Amino acid sequence: MVQTISKGYKALLAEANAMVETVPAAEAVKLVGRDDVVLVDLRDPRELEREGKVPGAFHCPRGMLEFWIDPESPYHKPTFAQDKRFVFFCAGGWRSALAARTAREMGLKPVAHMGGGFAAWREAGGPVEGGKPPEGKAG
Repeated sequence: MVQTISKGYKALLAEANAMVETVPAAEAVKLVGRDDVVLVDLRDPRELEREGKVPGAFHCPRGMLEFWIDPESPYHKPTFAQDKRFVFFCAGGWRSALAARTAREMGLKPVAHMGGGFAAWREAGGPVEGGKPPEGKAG
């Protein structure tokens, strides 16, 4: 039997983007180092190793988000219990939109996500730590 998907990723993203604030990357760059904001990097560890990291960002793999937010979970992270603004980001802005929506639905607030993700961060001149140079280029 062939599966029939009743709501695709485009609809899910549209709903998420309608529900949560989208912070442009150029504005997110200005949030680095602020005590009242947590930048939450949802990317896979391999992406961080390959592309680099945003200085001071809290890494939370997307698959662990719900468990790390919920204080009743054995995997809860105290970072998510702080009275701060949480700005989620991923590589391109899709995972972060869905994650911000989920976090908001769980009661975390205020939450937002960075439009365009890490790619837009780089384009906006945001600082990056680590990463590997592209193939064939010395770093």
